[in-house]
Amino acid sequence: QVHVLESGGGLVQAGGSLRLSCATSGHTFSMYGMAWFRQAPGKEREFVASIRWSGGRTYSADSVKGRFTISRDNAKNTVYLQMNRLQPEDTAVYYCAATRRTVAVSALDYDYWGQGTQVTVSS
Repeated sequence: QVHVLESGGGLVQAGGSLRLSCATSGHTFSMYGMAWFRQAPGKEREFVASIRWSGGRTYSADSVKGRFTISRDNAKNTVYLQMNRLQPEDTAVYYCAATRRTVAVSALDYDYWGQGTQVTVSS
């Protein structure tokens, strides 16, 4: 059984920063591609960023490029999302996901999901 647990969400003012963490267990973490998705109220879940199992290649949505950075520490079975220059439109529940694929950007390709962590950005 693979477990995925996000942490680090909260309330921040526009222009501020947050760092999300995602701890996983129950699998060989280094063999899984990892990603962050988000879902705002009334909207569909959308891709934010993903990272290959090796950590060497990352992908980001255009809306967060230059502001958000995904990284991973395979020794700690943890993936991170550093979010800088946050804006009110970044307000959403952020989900961490794991895929048996090398990497993916579609939610359909992810096998395991966390419960999500709320990020709220005030103007």
